[in-house]
Amino acid sequence: MGSFEIAPGVRAGDGAPLFLISGPCVIESREHCLATAERLARVAAEAGVPLVFKASYDKANRSSVRSYRGPGMAAGLAILAEVRERTRLPVLTDVHSPEEAAAAGRVVDIVQVPAFLCRQTDLLEAAARTGKTVNIKKGQFMAPWDMGNAVEKVRAAGNDRVLLTERGASFGYNNLVVDLKSFPIMRKHAPVVFDATHSAQLPGGLGHASGGQRQFIATLARAAVAAGIDGLFFEVHEDPDRALSDGPNSLPLGELPELLQRLLAIDAAARGANP
Repeated sequence: MGSFEIAPGVRAGDGAPLFLISGPCVIESREHCLATAERLARVAAEAGVPLVFKASYDKANRSSVRSYRGPGMAAGLAILAEVRERTRLPVLTDVHSPEEAAAAGRVVDIVQVPAFLCRQTDLLEAAARTGKTVNIKKGQFMAPWDMGNAVEKVRAAGNDRVLLTERGASFGYNNLVVDLKSFPIMRKHAPVVFDATHSAQLPGGLGHASGGQRQFIATLARAAVAAGIDGLFFEVHEDPDRALSDGPNSLPLGELPELLQRLLAIDAAARGANP
């Protein structure tokens, strides 16, 4: 596999350095989004890690109808455009329909297809037609080898810039399990990202919302980097217990710098370089 540019200043594939996708689960406010992006930019620059900022304008699959979903597409994309302009970071957001893909593609650098929608042909093709990199999150119900079909849908629509993201597989009630074999299997089709925070999620585990086991985020991330991945995905928040979405499985932002240093050392060792 060769390498290619997934966003300005960020490459994926053989020979490319480990990159980071990170940000809050949902856009809580303009001010919070900008502050988080600026802080993440400093952390990534100090670590020497290419960064893509991530935030969702709509969390369309929240457990409860009363859960906060986000500011909506128009307001959310305007905020992401400001983040991109002010921080010079590339940005990523998820989309839920072909119409959303077209709109988001005019603003963001990477269009993300959510796990529950990873087989939706019309959505994958619309994401491909944006001309932007398409990040497909592996469905919790999907075998890793079946994700090759999703990649092929994007490529058949004329877009070769595809990423696959592992985020755990459903295993019993309200639990996810990460199969490390999925990384080399999926990497036969496209560069692989590991979503360490959603993999620590307990879907629907609180009854009215998803729970999580954030104490295992670092463990899962270390194992994934050692197994050989192209990028890491962390949802972060300065105070996860007060986050408006996915707080139980968000990484405290203050813990990211030290964790990144540990992960970079593992990555260097796994690639056969001096850590």
